[in-house]
Amino acid sequence: MTWRPRVRTLRLVVSVTAAAALIALGLAVSATHDPLVVAGLCLVALVASSLRSVHTQRQIELVSVVLVAVYVIAGPEAAVVVAAAGSLVQAPAPAIKRIFNSAQRVLSAGGGAIAYAALGGPVGDEVLRRIPDAIVATTVASIALQLVNALLISMVLGLERGPSGVKEFLRHVVRTTAVPVLGYGLLGLSMGIIWIGGLNILAGVLILGPLLVARWALSQYEAERKAQAATLRAFIQVIETKDLYTRGHSERVSEGVGMLGRQLQLPEDRQQALEHAGLLHDVGKVGVPTSIIRKPGRLDDSEMDAIRLHPARGVELIGNIPFLEEVKSAVLHHHEKYDGTGYPAGLSGTNIPYFARIIGIVDAFDSLTSTRSYRPARTVDETVAILLQDRYTHFDPELVDEFVEVIRRDGWTPAAAEQPAPNAELEAPIDHDDLSLGSGGGASGSAAGPA
Repeated sequence: MTWRPRVRTLRLVVSVTAAAALIALGLAVSATHDPLVVAGLCLVALVASSLRSVHTQRQIELVSVVLVAVYVIAGPEAAVVVAAAGSLVQAPAPAIKRIFNSAQRVLSAGGGAIAYAALGGPVGDEVLRRIPDAIVATTVASIALQLVNALLISMVLGLERGPSGVKEFLRHVVRTTAVPVLGYGLLGLSMGIIWIGGLNILAGVLILGPLLVARWALSQYEAERKAQAATLRAFIQVIETKDLYTRGHSERVSEGVGMLGRQLQLPEDRQQALEHAGLLHDVGKVGVPTSIIRKPGRLDDSEMDAIRLHPARGVELIGNIPFLEEVKSAVLHHHEKYDGTGYPAGLSGTNIPYFARIIGIVDAFDSLTSTRSYRPARTVDETVAILLQDRYTHFDPELVDEFVEVIRRDGWTPAAAEQPAPNAELEAPIDHDDLSLGSGGGASGSAAGPA
């Protein structure tokens, strides 16, 4: 079942969060001393808020370093004020999102401030005499800041995207940034000590400067990866113009294997490799004559041989691209069957590469839920029943169970019904894109449909 956003509840939650942030800010302003120092820290926070550091494809705000430093330099109350100032710099977004982001930063800083004060964290010159206490207090404050931040975001994601959105956020953002966040807390303490030592606002330059350089280097790497992905998608789109019935298929397979990979909790690098493999699994079809791909009826032996060559041709095409090294086996073996009757090598069971087994499931699933020249698209429920029936023969049973769980939980958007109506007069139900092509040139197994 697809999750429906609870718009009214979401607006109410944002309003309550904003009101709580305003109260916290008012209390912090009344308790803050030395406005000149706080103003300088606000300036540093404004600069830091306009910069971001990339870590494993996720963004960690540099302003968190500044906030931890503020606990040490001017006290926990001042951190709430500085967080409010830093929230003035945001990327363009709807008003409700900007309001929530500002409130989230203020309340997160407040959570850290409460933790720092509860531990009796030192402030100002006292820090230099109590370094161990400052380390403990800033570490706990940094954890508290991030916990409040994660809870607030999870609350909104739960209303906006449902449980799956929260689960993905916790797994792929909170988990991957937990250790770097603690490191940022120690950097904040270092900045505070340097500031107190006499460098004042220059401490921000000394600490944030190297982080900015690292951010730039990582952003260049990220941009290169995005450019590579865009190039691959453009290449696949060119290939899929050969057949109106399969347009968008590779993109959907990439999305589907990505869903399954997240369900399997693959590491970030493996997840990316799997999605690349899903996108490129049919790249070898560029070498298959268009007349064969578009042929609606039964294929003869030579035509079937041409179809069966596309995995090997796909490997040849990507063979010289270093960053795709680990997806080659997936592209080569995505038409193997669990019972050993597939091609090109007749591998069976767990001898089939892991990614190839994943792609085989999603490839067949998207193919069956899309219109073909000889039949209309099947429903998601019908296709799920086929996957379950063909466990152990066509597909890895454990991976099928995981994929079915994902589909039932998160839903699936089938191919848009743009294709021409299927031809009911065709003599044979052939699916050129289906994993279940049999040795006789016709489709076999439940996935092939009625004979």
